[in-house]
Amino acid sequence: MFYFDPIYLLLMLPGMALMFLAQSKVKGTYRRYSQVQSTMGMTGAQVAQTILMKKGVSGIRIEPVAGELTDHYDPSAKAVRLSEGIYNSTSLAAAAVAAHECGHVLQDVEGYKFMNLRAALVPAVNLGSRLGPILIMAGLILNFLNLAWIGIFFFAAVLLFHVVTLPVEFDASGRALRLIDELGILQGEENKGAKAVLSAAALTYVATAFYAFLNLLYYIVLINRRR
Repeated sequence: MFYFDPIYLLLMLPGMALMFLAQSKVKGTYRRYSQVQSTMGMTGAQVAQTILMKKGVSGIRIEPVAGELTDHYDPSAKAVRLSEGIYNSTSLAAAAVAAHECGHVLQDVEGYKFMNLRAALVPAVNLGSRLGPILIMAGLILNFLNLAWIGIFFFAAVLLFHVVTLPVEFDASGRALRLIDELGILQGEENKGAKAVLSAAALTYVATAFYAFLNLLYYIVLINRRR
């Protein structure tokens, strides 16, 4: 239904294009700087250990995880999980990504408000991403627009989550760049490589938020057509 709707194509193609460009950019930048080894020769795991030790943070496990670019910080498990290409790598990309995840650890330790808000939104997002579209389509099919608008309310939680994610990720990257410079993990021009990796990653979050906004906008257009 959606794919043959001109309005859908008009609204969603820009989002799809930005998502594709963002993913291509982050993969290309990551692969480029994963081939450049740091002067200090610290692995991603060692970078994370060094940052947490220097910042006086204890009780955080640093673990390898399968996949590429699957790196994340799990606040419930108090674990920094680094992908196989980051955990044992001494590249600029590994240093940047490991430091970024440590940025999330520091947010958690400090009670960073946007991180707390994002965590609080997770249940609503899980519900909204599944239930929202169902309610919207059911409301349109049954011509019960109040039900469709309830679906919009649920789906809006998805957009809110992605919007709140932006300051969380930008702040973590900012912390990462400061830490790897202040602690001497990377030297001189190497910091530019780390910044390139994290800037490319940031674009994916912007693209995802934009795509979620366009989805919500399209659903609203569908409902207004029935009025």
